[in-house]
Amino acid sequence: MHVYLPIANLAVNGLVIILLGAITGILSGIFGVGGGFLTTPLLIFYGIPPTVAAASTATTVTGASVSGLFAYSRRNGVDYQMGAVMVAGGILGTLIGSGIFNLLQSIGQIDTVINLLYVVLLGTIGSLMGRESLQALRHKEGAPRRAAKRRHHPLVSSLPMRWRFYRSGLYISPFAPLILGIVIGVLTTLMGVGGGFILVPAMLYVLGMSAGVVVGTSLFQILFTTMAATMMHALTTHAVDMVLAGLLLLGSVTGAQVGAKIAVSAKPEILRLILAAIVLAVAIAMAFQLGVRPGEIYSVVPL
Repeated sequence: MHVYLPIANLAVNGLVIILLGAITGILSGIFGVGGGFLTTPLLIFYGIPPTVAAASTATTVTGASVSGLFAYSRRNGVDYQMGAVMVAGGILGTLIGSGIFNLLQSIGQIDTVINLLYVVLLGTIGSLMGRESLQALRHKEGAPRRAAKRRHHPLVSSLPMRWRFYRSGLYISPFAPLILGIVIGVLTTLMGVGGGFILVPAMLYVLGMSAGVVVGTSLFQILFTTMAATMMHALTTHAVDMVLAGLLLLGSVTGAQVGAKIAVSAKPEILRLILAAIVLAVAIAMAFQLGVRPGEIYSVVPL
């Protein structure tokens, strides 16, 4: 089933794109990560231009986040106050990211920058996640250890003005989640990611949030930030391919419900280890692709 993508200007197998969307949804439901951090590289491997892949994937992450958010909201697993602060930062970050995206596009370096960002971020996150998962598995097999007390980072304590975030069990400055939201907004616009693969660890180890609300709150923030990023791309870069986004969305909405069910029954340490292996494999593949001489050294496009 071949489908023509008008913005990407090529024909693709629609079933393959739907399958990639399903992967996005499953990861969103299990880990609270938008899944775009894997979908965008896979689309690039498939032949979609990086600019179109990044802009269109943000739309898909929105759909996956809606589906996953409903599942966690029913379990009372969302801190809406914390999420609202991070959404405000995320919207500001999308404005900043849009300006950076346009600048890089005007000088012809956006594709290279997107690929480099993925190699660095996926390699770092995959390594950290894999190490943490292996340590958790070793401790589980050996003697039981007392759980460390959950605390936020000392830098968070130094920020002025404090609010009580009752659902997360925190009394911290709102500037901490606001700054975190800005960073995620910039990454969402540049890379087409929901930012959950950075947001979830940051919420746990930097903000010190309760683990029971981290995934749901992450999905809440991702939902509105990706909506803002999609609007910015549609209005400024014009790189959103709605046919591509629609096919990805079709798979992601169903996949998010499947992922939420898997998260309830599966062992989290094993799931994190599998995700770490996938992330590292994608990072290595993208690094290899950057160093390989392309088949077509020159390209001709209308000015």
